[in-house]
Amino acid sequence: MKPHTTNYINTFIEVAVDCPASKGEVPPLKGGKETIATIQFELSKDPYRFTSDEILFKIYALRNDLTEAELDEARVQFFSKGQPCFRTSPLTKRYGWGVHHDKNGKIALYGCETEEYRKFVADKTLEVVRAMRTGK
Repeated sequence: MKPHTTNYINTFIEVAVDCPASKGEVPPLKGGKETIATIQFELSKDPYRFTSDEILFKIYALRNDLTEAELDEARVQFFSKGQPCFRTSPLTKRYGWGVHHDKNGKIALYGCETEEYRKFVADKTLEVVRAMRTGK
């Protein structure tokens, strides 16, 4: 069976229509613990280093305390079914971050208040999609 992917190529994910943030915000810890949003944000601090699949699997591995020996089999299992992509991420739905996927599928975050964000939204060479709404 063909593995599923969350990677986009030459795509920009705009913040959700109902995103409450007017600028990119650093997601807070919850009860002193990392959340999916804080981990996604930390891994994305190095622009264009990781693909969406790499980030989402790293979070899965961290949250499930996988050992190095378990990673290969767990990756196959993880991508054997569809996974939510960055269109459903709290970064794009709540915290005001747009996500650019380059020609290699590597990602970088851009705050919705930035000039770069506006350039990506207007770029006719990119596929531009919106993050999923939080409410109906």
